[in-house]
Amino acid sequence: MPVSSKVATRISSELKRYQSILQKAQQRDISESDTVVIIGDMLSDVLGYDKYQHVTTEFAIRGTYVDLAVRTDNQIRFLIEAKAIGIELNDAHIKQAVDYAANQGIDWVVLTNGAHWRIYKVQFTKPIDKTLLCDINVLTANPRSEEVIECLGCLSREGFSKSSMSDLLQQKQVTSKFTIAAILLTDSVVEHLRRDIRRLSGIRVEPDYLKDLLKNEIVKRELIEGDEAAAAASTVKKMQRALAREKRRTDGNSETLEAPIQAFDNNSSSPEDGVQLES
Repeated sequence: MPVSSKVATRISSELKRYQSILQKAQQRDISESDTVVIIGDMLSDVLGYDKYQHVTTEFAIRGTYVDLAVRTDNQIRFLIEAKAIGIELNDAHIKQAVDYAANQGIDWVVLTNGAHWRIYKVQFTKPIDKTLLCDINVLTANPRSEEVIECLGCLSREGFSKSSMSDLLQQKQVTSKFTIAAILLTDSVVEHLRRDIRRLSGIRVEPDYLKDLLKNEIVKRELIEGDEAAAAASTVKKMQRALAREKRRTDGNSETLEAPIQAFDNNSSSPEDGVQLES
């Protein structure tokens, strides 16, 4: 997703500065409350929010205050679940924040210990679920990397919107290793592969043989088995159905456009009547 050069420059330069700050904080093994102070500063310096106007620790859900909430124009953009910088993040840490967000209809949640940032999309399903959008370790990442600029740029004050976050999520899902693996196993890709083998070598290969070869010898098993692989396969099937619907719609429009021409031909004079139609 496009990020303005001004925002990209701020993110990269400020992240570089915070790398040394976070490294020292990690060495001192600071507490969660002290980590929250640094996170608040990063929201201001890196992401462009006014920490006195846009960032609050006083957002209560079900009688409990979340660690941080980012709000603009009286709308909560995302919640932040913060942990001490010395704690390694895991899925259990984000569950409560996701439940809080779902209760308030908030789409986005961030889990961070200052050094490690995870951005999640809340899925309003039964049960409530989440999808990981970005996973960045700002201590080890290149502050100028495309992934860092893209993810934090969409989260920034200037770049955040429902459409920009959703577009980035879709991009991440479509280009994930699981989705690419699922696409490689589709009938259309196998057919293209079969044709290329025949064109290059003259040898005929059965589609089932190629698909089995891809599944068992070429694509890593971890990419085609498990929950993430199943979700990717489901995404690919949805895209295929959408493409098929669009093709049917386009073909239908083409037939509609051709119909008047056909009617004209049926009712017009033929060359035998002495009328010559121009081609």
